[in-house]
Amino acid sequence: MSGSVQVSQKERQLQHRKEEHQKEAYRHHHHHRQQQQHHQHQYESSSRLSTKSSASKQSFSTYKTTSHRMKTTAKSDEKALRRAVKSLSPLPKRAKRTYLATDLDKEVIGYVIPIFRANRQEVRALMEAREEDDAEEGINYVAMRNLFVREAREAAEVKVEKKSRFTRIRESAERVQLNRTLDEWTEFRKKMNPDSLMHPPEMTTKPRGQTVWEGRTIRLHCAVAGWPRPRVAWYKNNVPIDAKARPEKFTVESNYNMHYLEIKNCDFLDTAAYRVSALNVKGEMSCVATVVVKRFHDEERDLTVTQPHGFGSHRGVTFETTILDKFKVACGREGETLSLGCTVVVYPTVKNYVPEVVWYKNGAPLKASQWVHAQWAGQRATLTLVHLNKEDEGLYTMRVITKSGYDAYSAYVFVRDADVEVEGVPVAPLDVRCHDVNKDYVVVTWNQPAVEGSGPILGYHVERCEVGTHHWAQCNDTPVKYARFPVTGLVEGRSYVFRVTALNKAGVSRPSRVSDVVVAMDPFDRARLLGPSAPWTGMIKFTEEDHTVGVVPGEPTEVVVTEATKSYVVLAWNPPIQRGHEGVMYYIEKCVSGSDTWQRVNTSMPVKSPRFALFDLSEGKSYSFRVRCCNSAGVGEASEATGYITVGDVLDPPSSPGAPVATRNTGTSAVVSWAPSKDVKDPVGYYVEYSAVGTDVWIPCNNRPVNQTRFVCHGLPSETTCVFRVKAVNAAGYSLSSAASQPELVRAAISVPATPTDVRLLEADRDTMVLGWSEPADNGGADIRGYFVDYRTVKGRAVGQWRELNLRALTAASYKVENLRENVVYQFQVRAVNMAGVSDGSVPSAALECREWTLTVPDAPVGLHVVEVRDSSMVILWEPPSFDGRSPINGYYLDFKKASDGEEGWMAAHEKANESTFMKVSGLRAATSYVFRVRAQNLAGVGNPSAVLGPILAETPPGTKEMYVDVDDDGVISMVYECPEMIEGCEFVWAKDYQPIADPTRLTIVEEKGRTRAIFNDPSPEDLGNFSCVVTNMEGVSSSYQLTEEGLMHLLDVSHDHKFPVIPFKNEMAMDLQEKGRVRFWTQVENCSKDCQVEYVFNDAIIQQGKKYTMNFDKNTGIIEMFMDSLEVADEGTYTFNLVDGKAKGTTSLVLIGEEFKALQKKSQFERAEWLRKQGPHFIKYLDFTITPQCDVLLQCTAANMKADTEIIWYKDSLSIGERDEAAKKLEKKADVLTFNIGKWVSKQDTQAQSEESEPPAEDASPPPPPPPRPKISKSDAGIYEVYLRDERGQDKSRFDLTNEGYQAVMNELFRVIANSSSQIQVTSTEHGIVLSSDVTYYHEDQRINWLHKDAKIAASERVKAGVTGEQLWVKINDPTEKDKGKYAIDLFDGKDGVKRVFELSGQAWERAFEEFQRLKAAAIAERNRARVIGGLPDVVAIQEGKSLNLTGNVWGDPTPEVSWTKNERELVSDERYVLKFEHGKYASIAITSVTRADSGKYALVVRNKYGTEAGLFTVSVYNPEDDEHLKQEKK
Repeated sequence: MSGSVQVSQKERQLQHRKEEHQKEAYRHHHHHRQQQQHHQHQYESSSRLSTKSSASKQSFSTYKTTSHRMKTTAKSDEKALRRAVKSLSPLPKRAKRTYLATDLDKEVIGYVIPIFRANRQEVRALMEAREEDDAEEGINYVAMRNLFVREAREAAEVKVEKKSRFTRIRESAERVQLNRTLDEWTEFRKKMNPDSLMHPPEMTTKPRGQTVWEGRTIRLHCAVAGWPRPRVAWYKNNVPIDAKARPEKFTVESNYNMHYLEIKNCDFLDTAAYRVSALNVKGEMSCVATVVVKRFHDEERDLTVTQPHGFGSHRGVTFETTILDKFKVACGREGETLSLGCTVVVYPTVKNYVPEVVWYKNGAPLKASQWVHAQWAGQRATLTLVHLNKEDEGLYTMRVITKSGYDAYSAYVFVRDADVEVEGVPVAPLDVRCHDVNKDYVVVTWNQPAVEGSGPILGYHVERCEVGTHHWAQCNDTPVKYARFPVTGLVEGRSYVFRVTALNKAGVSRPSRVSDVVVAMDPFDRARLLGPSAPWTGMIKFTEEDHTVGVVPGEPTEVVVTEATKSYVVLAWNPPIQRGHEGVMYYIEKCVSGSDTWQRVNTSMPVKSPRFALFDLSEGKSYSFRVRCCNSAGVGEASEATGYITVGDVLDPPSSPGAPVATRNTGTSAVVSWAPSKDVKDPVGYYVEYSAVGTDVWIPCNNRPVNQTRFVCHGLPSETTCVFRVKAVNAAGYSLSSAASQPELVRAAISVPATPTDVRLLEADRDTMVLGWSEPADNGGADIRGYFVDYRTVKGRAVGQWRELNLRALTAASYKVENLRENVVYQFQVRAVNMAGVSDGSVPSAALECREWTLTVPDAPVGLHVVEVRDSSMVILWEPPSFDGRSPINGYYLDFKKASDGEEGWMAAHEKANESTFMKVSGLRAATSYVFRVRAQNLAGVGNPSAVLGPILAETPPGTKEMYVDVDDDGVISMVYECPEMIEGCEFVWAKDYQPIADPTRLTIVEEKGRTRAIFNDPSPEDLGNFSCVVTNMEGVSSSYQLTEEGLMHLLDVSHDHKFPVIPFKNEMAMDLQEKGRVRFWTQVENCSKDCQVEYVFNDAIIQQGKKYTMNFDKNTGIIEMFMDSLEVADEGTYTFNLVDGKAKGTTSLVLIGEEFKALQKKSQFERAEWLRKQGPHFIKYLDFTITPQCDVLLQCTAANMKADTEIIWYKDSLSIGERDEAAKKLEKKADVLTFNIGKWVSKQDTQAQSEESEPPAEDASPPPPPPPRPKISKSDAGIYEVYLRDERGQDKSRFDLTNEGYQAVMNELFRVIANSSSQIQVTSTEHGIVLSSDVTYYHEDQRINWLHKDAKIAASERVKAGVTGEQLWVKINDPTEKDKGKYAIDLFDGKDGVKRVFELSGQAWERAFEEFQRLKAAAIAERNRARVIGGLPDVVAIQEGKSLNLTGNVWGDPTPEVSWTKNERELVSDERYVLKFEHGKYASIAITSVTRADSGKYALVVRNKYGTEAGLFTVSVYNPEDDEHLKQEKK
């Protein structure tokens, strides 16, 4: 360079200061980036490959932000420097450092895994040095670029202009203002352009894939923006979803920009890729969400005949469904087989298309079983009910579903009881079901039958049978009145079925239908076997030195009485928490009210289930119950006793329903309605009975209870007067029958008649018209009393209002209308009337002009002849009549009959008038002779018939050829007719609609020997019609072809295909992303020859196989493939496969540009990075939280590809958790699942376990203390948790932010689990008042809990207080009053809205609680005030004979008790020897002067008042010292 650049000392100082600020900004950026690494994408790990991405953009923006904090001078210089970089150099923003290993040709040869062995300070120093080098290199580059540009611009020398700091700042401000003005002007121009307002669709919210269980309903949603408003469509496996065709499966909604797809009652076949596509004039965008439906286990399928989805022959067809031969209301008898069926006609008929037929019973889809079978044969849908039972009674519906909608039909099925073997016995019960199945216990319920027999039902017997045997064992010795019974004594693991019989004084009924099979097993085991596999809960089970082995189980909890009748009482409880690994069994104890003795009920055998039914209790007595647990270690402590329960029926039979009202329906049915029973608990339904007037026999109308208060009674005797009554039923029994209805005659209800038909004009004059009509087809059940005629004027397309012509009903079916206006057009309609009312108006007549008639009907047609005679058809032609009548002819009627039939054999060949002068008659019988005649029609009517044509024999002449259509290889369409027997002098004559061709230019006729061809010059809709060809001088040789619009379209398509053959593709070009990020472009053709060639094109340039591209064409399968190992920026564009196979060609393309290409490129890079990452230890499920049902907070992740030496390191807030840390005891590794139990309690002994492992335990070492009540999670647990996997193959990282929003999300989930674990509100009475409580699994002090009374929050006071004890939430009401009655609720915050438990403290609940409170209060008062000895008396008194004894006892009682002294249970009386005193109502004393041995004995101070009696016992022993010395001497 010839010139030189001089830089002043001031500029060098400024340059140096700017570089120092640059270095400081990079240091700040590097430190900030280390802190931001915790917020990377969830798929990112420490070993993940990072290229030019959003991370580098973020770094550059951070650098810009930091730079703006510098001094003003450095800031302005830096801005100038950046503008120079932006204007002079296309350098990209610096990308994040990559770990790809490349060779000299920049080809990727491997992946470098950095191993950091230095400490953090050393690494930081290295990074800062590298950043400083990069910054210096960038500044030097800009300076060099600046020099070269100036040299090119000035072409000689570079001038350096010195400017002051003020000048540079001013120029910089002016440039900024100029750029801002230009930007505003550009934006304004864009807004003024209308096309700028339009933009392609954009999915602001994309649908997310879901995994659900069968039977659930899911909802996919997305938000779409775009202008014009895009059209949104949903696809299932690329097949459009028609929600109207399957409304029971799909629902599509669009609200503003939100679009929803709801999939109802998911089954396994709904597993698919669902795509939503948004389209407008600017473009199209789609997104795919995968739905996976998991199956619990093999279940019975619905009775549904389905059509597979896909592009079938029915695509684009609108179906019309007609149900014929409908099944009527059916009545069967028990044990019979009943079939219901309909004929389903679907128009148009499409080959292999089967509509979907679903059967319902009482609105619920039917399941296939041994009793129910559905069939579809041809057009017949049949439902077969095998071995009818009363359970089969109900409303049956058949729904036929097509893609165009659905049609349904319903009818009721009644099932009558089979004949009883013994007169007067009840009929069999029904609906036997099993509930609350446990290891050795089940509750059996049933419904009472409609007929009790000759007497009321005395009870029911329940029988069981083990599956696989035929032995039925009776479960109850005494009949039960309730329609439910607890069965005990089942053998765990065995399967049973149950049935029920009814008993009255006449005998026992037949058994009911057996219940479904139940297995006697623990409900939790059943849920585990039948339900989905539960996720790992994080519970740790000790297998070594388990201190629970050999421990006596704890006490059961929550012992309650679930059922109480006069026959039995059912108890339920929760198993104990402390029970070891072995199973526990239970003993039940009872205590009669008024005694303190507890008696064990099941002494012979403990029960296994936490349920037990007690029988043989005394009705009217009150009992309390408690439960003990036992195992091999012994019997545990008793549970808390229940309150005293009085044995008796709690559920009462329902009250009588209201009197029924019967109305007519049909000739064999009536509609009965009634008022429901009042204050009935647990109603089952109603039975309706009828009786003919004059008899006492009541016959049931339904054999299965109905829940509605309206019922249609079928099967009634016609023309018989009947009365009806209703009775309600629940588990306790029947109600009294209602009062009988008013007598009602069984007869069809009278309705208004149908409309008259065929309103016509019989005669007309200048101002009068004579009308006639036909009577209605249905008179509505009553005689027609007359007719009313209405009229209106018609002028063009405008019509006037209907007006009445006659005020009185007409008795005849004709009427003369007078005072009309000549040449005015009128329309008329007629309405019929009977005693029920006036019918609707008939179909309006034709528009009739009021003018005088001359002649009426037309003359007869002439010139009848026949052509194209075949075995089953022939064409009749004729000429119009010579006279048309008063009006032009508007049609013809063709009649025919067999030649051998008489005049009564004439039949119409068509229904509507034929406007042409020819007609083809089809459906004839071969070798049969027919005759024909034609009649013309005008407005006046139908004229006389023509002369008879025939007889004509229906027989195809030998050698007859039919006309056909041909399309040659050049796409020319022509009609061809051949006549090989054609002789000389004969000609082919072409006609259209049997008339000479009006425009001969439309066809080109080509004739050869015995063959003619009519070529369409320009096929179009003008050529539609019937083309025929006749051979002259050869009688009967002719043929025709009907060219319809549909046929023309088909021929045009075939012609186009012949002109321009196209290689058909099975699949258009598609793209697959394979392992390691490899991209595969592929397509498949339907068929091709061996000469087929493929040209691979990228952006209009032909590409060849090489290092970058790999091609493959399998001509056997037709699959064409092209592979690329990776996608680069230069690979954005259009990829095309051009195929050439002889004359045929084919092209398929795939466009990858813009955001779609960037997304694919990013995904490819990600797949390759993921492949590299998965070569070492890695996470397949990243760190996330789980709340267990026990409210334990677990952080869990799942790893894969780990070795024994793989290092697992946990961090909290960037601090590693060492093996000796307390938090290390909270870590758990089970298989590949890593768990951190946040709420686990770690004792000091556990913390010091490692240091004390080698020391032997002390002999007097006590067991570790129980864990203290520590919260499951607290704010001290908040922080950022990380897990690292590391070995020689690589490393991976997972991170969870348990701060702020993360901590709140965990707390909300914890609150939800706690709220849902809350029990129903329980009532407990104390001596102070009433306590309402609810138990939760765990209580957290931060959870918001509110108690409500009558929907108002309860305020704390001295009388009403709320609180928490352990895991029990309670509110105490001291000294309750009537104001405290009402609805109480506890509202527990669950992170969203709240969970509410409600209890109605009124009625019997209030009375029981208040009575118990008063009883306990009275007992407390009695306990406080009863008489008692409170002290002063010794247990034993030893006194020397002759001494005086003085004892004083302190007593208490209110009122003051009565005091007495006893000796050896005999009362003492105060005398000279015994001095008895009672002073101040408190002190009772006894004095015995000069005691002797006779005074020895058991004494008692007895005190009593009205609240009780108590005795203070003591013993007096009198001894003589001399006797003692004498005894000692004797012993010596």
